[in-house]
Amino acid sequence: MKVITGKYRGRMLYTLEGRDIVRPTAQKTKEGLFSAIQFKVQGAKVLDLFAGSGQLGIEALSRDAKSAVFVDNNRYSVKVIQKNLSLVGAGAEARVVLDDCTRFVHRTKEKYDIIFLDPPYRLELCKELINDLGDITEEGGMVLCETEEYEEMPETAGSLVLRRQYKYGRTFVWLYDKGEGDIVS
Repeated sequence: MKVITGKYRGRMLYTLEGRDIVRPTAQKTKEGLFSAIQFKVQGAKVLDLFAGSGQLGIEALSRDAKSAVFVDNNRYSVKVIQKNLSLVGAGAEARVVLDDCTRFVHRTKEKYDIIFLDPPYRLELCKELINDLGDITEEGGMVLCETEEYEEMPETAGSLVLRRQYKYGRTFVWLYDKGEGDIVS
């Protein structure tokens, strides 16, 4: 797993061993996802929920996101994220939080421009959390949910509206935005 482009381009990132622990976003999926949002990343405040190795938030930082918060409830994942942030040289613009993602979403007072939601498959946690994410999404911001192909997501979720759906093999990425108009070409 490596950073695709930007200031950390080509850096290989660490991940946890074993698919039961972490299911990293496939390189093809990550490339497609960042291609879709490429003009929204620079200067964005990013939240990487169920961060795993932190690769999505690190990719955003590499592309000049203003800041990234990484949240995971697994101590080993948090250590891997910290190791990866150290590896690429990310500093004060990155913060790692050991917490349950649902609890974090309900407690945080911050708002984000881009939220990555990539929970373990088959638990349908995207459906569970999507309605609450509008409250912490900036006006004009977006939420990207990664699910397995069979999982359905709603067209609207609170103040969020489904704008696009992308399919990468057996993975779907659902792009929601908060605000008016189509934000992705």
